[in-house]
Amino acid sequence: MSGQRLKGKRALITAAGQGIGRATALAMADEGAQVFATDVNMHALSTIRDANHENMEIFELDARDDESVKAGVARARPDVLFNCAGFVHHGTVLDAKDDEWDFAFDLNVRSMLRTIRAALPGMLEQGAGSIINMSSACSSVIGAPNRFIYGTTKAAVIGLTKSVAVDYIAKGIRCNCICPGTVESPSWHERVDALGEQLGSKDEAMKQFVSRQPMGRVATADEIAALVVYLASDESAFTTGHPHIIDGGWSGQ
Repeated sequence: MSGQRLKGKRALITAAGQGIGRATALAMADEGAQVFATDVNMHALSTIRDANHENMEIFELDARDDESVKAGVARARPDVLFNCAGFVHHGTVLDAKDDEWDFAFDLNVRSMLRTIRAALPGMLEQGAGSIINMSSACSSVIGAPNRFIYGTTKAAVIGLTKSVAVDYIAKGIRCNCICPGTVESPSWHERVDALGEQLGSKDEAMKQFVSRQPMGRVATADEIAALVVYLASDESAFTTGHPHIIDGGWSGQ
């Protein structure tokens, strides 16, 4: 159901072409925000264009490129920033390759440095802003098998979030992060397929992923998007510097 919880807010979203980013862009538009949905993949963004939201603009933004980020932030002038871009590498510390490590930190962490550094001056000028970063339950919250690089980067996101929050808490800026468990998305299905090839059974791969959640299912992207909307809204005005865990009980076992 659509509402007006975000009316008057300008929201910039990275990686809005699919999964959580896409679900959040649509949810924020439904709640009245002026949404700037971006992705490095314009083909992926085409499904959002088909939704025909009058209060949504889509454009290409490469979160790994300083100039692209600066241009995107200048266009959006956001008072809500949702950093959703990221990638999941598979393997242990002995499997980790230097180029994978560098890529993961550039996309999963440094991209947030780029966007926050670009968006923060405008937020400070107006004395208000909400920054929401995508972390994971697989981070400093809980370890997951064969997620060494990914878990390390997502732990860094929690530290980044807390640092930004404490530095600007008295200036009207809030910064939180979201720590999901397993979420149904196109990228998750790709990981299921890859594990299924290793195990010789896609069904067994699916069981392994689902079994981590005590609820017996994975999350939907819409469920995560609902939390992002809350953190973007004035309903969460007393909330900052916190990793919000939404993992179906995984980390509580």
